[in-house]
Amino acid sequence: MGGFNFIPTDIAGLTIVEPVLHGDERGYFMETWQVSDFAAAGIQADFVQDNQSGSQRGVLRGLHYQRQHPQAKLVRVLAGEVYDVAVDLRPDSPTCGKHFGLILSAANRRQLFVPRGFAHGFLVLSDFAELAYRCDAPYHPEDEAGVAYNDPTLNIPWPLEALQGQPLVLSERDRQLPCLGQ
Repeated sequence: MGGFNFIPTDIAGLTIVEPVLHGDERGYFMETWQVSDFAAAGIQADFVQDNQSGSQRGVLRGLHYQRQHPQAKLVRVLAGEVYDVAVDLRPDSPTCGKHFGLILSAANRRQLFVPRGFAHGFLVLSDFAELAYRCDAPYHPEDEAGVAYNDPTLNIPWPLEALQGQPLVLSERDRQLPCLGQ
């Protein structure tokens, strides 16, 4: 009874996933992961860790990645709305240095599959947002790296106007992330 619509982006491997919703007067049901459906769409991932985070409006987390232990991620929003961004850092990719962003929300139920070799981050647009994401490799804090959210070479169009005058909130670590090539 599951099903998914897989929507490729202009960056190879980066895929929007729309779960098929089955609803009636009681509510709805949807699958968020089904190994055979994803494999049929060319997405191979053996997830080993599930993460969940909650953040207030204006929080920007990222753009994060792991150097030696890269992670593929399947990202979705359980509550609220975020602008989700992935940046291709694969050195042999023709789209290396390109980014892709989209709105993920509890209302649109979209997911984003982010392959290994990408930096990932998001900006919370609603009063509060909860994200859940599956990873195909464990987190290694000593291996963590990142790219500045405001790197001028990336020129990511973060929808800051959606913050309605509220300031951007970054961790101290994220404030000090370098631009690409630094």
